[in-house]
Amino acid sequence: MHELVIRNARLVDGTGAPARGADVAIDAGRFVEVGGTVGPGHREIDADGLLLTPGWVDIHTHYDGQALWDPQLTPSSWHGVTTAVFGNCGVGFAPVRPGSERYLIQLMEGVEDIPETVLSEGIEFRWESFAQYLDALGEAPRIMDIGAQMPHGALRFYVMGDRGADHAEVPTTDEIDAMGRLLEEALAAGALGFTTSRTIKHRTKDGRFTPTLSAAEPELAGLGLAMRRAGRGVIEVNSDFEAGDFATLRALAELSGRPLSVLLLQVHNAPLRWRETLAGIHAARAAGLPVTGQVGSRAINIMMGLEATVHPFVTHPLWLAMSDLSPAERVTRLKTDAALRKRLCSERPDDAHTRWIAGLLSRTFRFTEPLDYEPDPARSVDAMAAAGGREPFEVALDWMLEDDGRALLLHTFENYFDGSLEVVRTLLADPATICGLADAGAHVGLLCDAGAPTTMLTHWARDRRRGEGLPLEFLVRKQTLDTARAYGLSDRGAVACGLKADFNLIDFDRLRARLPELVYDLPTGGRRLVQRAEGYRHTFVSGIEVMRDAEATGALPGRLLRKQA
Repeated sequence: MHELVIRNARLVDGTGAPARGADVAIDAGRFVEVGGTVGPGHREIDADGLLLTPGWVDIHTHYDGQALWDPQLTPSSWHGVTTAVFGNCGVGFAPVRPGSERYLIQLMEGVEDIPETVLSEGIEFRWESFAQYLDALGEAPRIMDIGAQMPHGALRFYVMGDRGADHAEVPTTDEIDAMGRLLEEALAAGALGFTTSRTIKHRTKDGRFTPTLSAAEPELAGLGLAMRRAGRGVIEVNSDFEAGDFATLRALAELSGRPLSVLLLQVHNAPLRWRETLAGIHAARAAGLPVTGQVGSRAINIMMGLEATVHPFVTHPLWLAMSDLSPAERVTRLKTDAALRKRLCSERPDDAHTRWIAGLLSRTFRFTEPLDYEPDPARSVDAMAAAGGREPFEVALDWMLEDDGRALLLHTFENYFDGSLEVVRTLLADPATICGLADAGAHVGLLCDAGAPTTMLTHWARDRRRGEGLPLEFLVRKQTLDTARAYGLSDRGAVACGLKADFNLIDFDRLRARLPELVYDLPTGGRRLVQRAEGYRHTFVSGIEVMRDAEATGALPGRLLRKQA
């Protein structure tokens, strides 16, 4: 008798094959029968047509710290994610010399908007080497499997000291050799890859560029050779792709002999550059190099709200004068003092933040349920203000004051230059891309894209009205088998005999992401944006049920991934 049998499911198995009715049996954490005549089980679930998919494999998260204090890894676990990989974009917490932890914390805060106070309180640095960091991760039970990558920023700072924090500083030959040796050791200990950042968007808390921004070819070559010697690991890169940068990264992939995965999106200051980068990826693949582009399934959305990191009045003297009030007290004052609201909008400071915000409001929208991640530009703050003969800042303030001041505005920061998701559809549909821009665990007061696997299915396979959608079977593969294989995780990503029994049972008709909200549940009471989901009836990790009807069961079967198959 099987341990678990799922009957009467609508199976979308992760391979891209057409959906089909099937029964599935699980023993010892593995799928042992898929389809055909399946015998009885100690526990049986009648799926009654529920969608059965592999668990989502999210390769681009920033749970480097949260994985040490939150066994539930929310909000990802609320959205059917069963495997999460972090250490992306060259930032993380190992290796680290005792006494130098603060720099890595401030780098993470600057790059990924995770407050220093939260990280300082939540992380007990009990390691120095990357292998010791993996040991610390491996000690704690958690709801899903996790994997970590070696971050270039931490590695550079560990070897070069304070010089390593300055991207313009050039490491010596001995320092390059030391970095290579440590990277090789980390990969042998179980790091899933090596990550670096080459974008000016990434800065430390004090405004300095990320330490890896301009790492030159000798440094990259030393690291590439270390990966060749190790014979394992993925190279993940976040780059602005200025002239010649993709060629540099392609050379790194050739030298290392390892897969290269680059973040690929439409940036609004160079809205056609994604085409050049995608063409470079195709050319590299035609030459036999395993290169992929990590893409999103929706715009990169900044959430503006009165308690969020960003809103139009952050630097306004009248707003700052209310800093000693609680959020509820500020909202009460704003709602009852019409003169204050008028002055906030009419007496705006002439500063960089306010000018920046003024330029964003043509792509900023009221955000209410049912959620619309492809909003019509005719409904933007600017457009609605013009239609009503009002000031955009006044409209924005009124919208943010809704729901007792908890309402959020959606600013389509990137991937939305043309006012639609057609570019995103092109990127998603390309065979050279995989899903990898959700940034779960990061930018906690700015965005919440951890729910991207959910909205990818609902928007593209069911709800899209402003253009063509994409097949459900294709989308499931994009977030399961494709992401797993890109990181060498050959034991998961599909519902097939012998593979790991990570899976979701989904009421697809009811599936939806809920409105994001700000909560104060991080260490020291730190705030973060979270997003829940409806429609996930059951989530299993290694054949053990971890979520049922949007609530955790308490089971924590997740483990640290130390090997690539």
